Amino acid sequence: MESKASPLQNPKTDAAKARDFLNHLEAYLAKRDGVDKLLKICRYASKIILVSSVIPESLPLNRRLKSFESSVGVSRKAFRLGKFVQDLNALRNASFNSNQELFLSVIAYGGEGLYYFIEQFVWLAKAGLIDSRHSSSLQKISAWAEFTGYFGSIALKIRDLKKIEQEEARLKSRIEIATMRGEEYKKDALEMQKLELKRLMKKLSIVQDFADGLMAFADIRDGKGLISSPLLLASAGLLSALISTHKNWLSC
Repeated sequence: MESKASPLQNPKTDAAKARDFLNHLEAYLAKRDGVDKLLKICRYASKIILVSSVIPESLPLNRRLKSFESSVGVSRKAFRLGKFVQDLNALRNASFNSNQELFLSVIAYGGEGLYYFIEQFVWLAKAGLIDSRHSSSLQKISAWAEFTGYFGSIALKIRDLKKIEQEEARLKSRIEIATMRGEEYKKDALEMQKLELKRLMKKLSIVQDFADGLMAFADIRDGKGLISSPLLLASAGLLSALISTHKNWLSC
């Protein structure tokens, strides 16, 4: 009598599970960033509805939406507990090819790490454990650290983007030569597809940093100035959240 095959020994079953939407969703929601970005989408979608006056202020739903948006904003800060450690490790484990790269990395990871570290105390102040009179100054320092971090991050990603484009150019040249010679270039073509996707994701990441940097700059200026329009900032927040959600989904 033949024994039944174990599901663990069936590669087709494993592949199907890996592609299954609910399994993918479970893996996504198990990540801190996954839940955080979903909350971010909820928050800034709510903000857009509020600032665009889609719902009249006289309606109870408007007040509920304001309360929801505020509550989600505080809830998101709880997800930043200990998150600064990842920036410390990223900086500690990074290898640098030049002093410029070292400088930009310190700005990027140092700024973001300081931002996440201070955000812990901002959350404690909003949660009532720390005197709320410190909240304003903590948020100001946090905004400066965040803005500085995005400045370094964008600079690093632009450098990375140039390297990807150079690699693409070399690969394209190799494919053209192989085509003229009638040689096989399937492996290079697959590599080109990977580079194109990598370039796209890097560009999206830069757009995300610009959007988040814009919001940090608005926080520094206390919401004053031409680029501090509530609708513009809410739209930037939603754009950033959608890009980040897409990246996190692909990485699961």
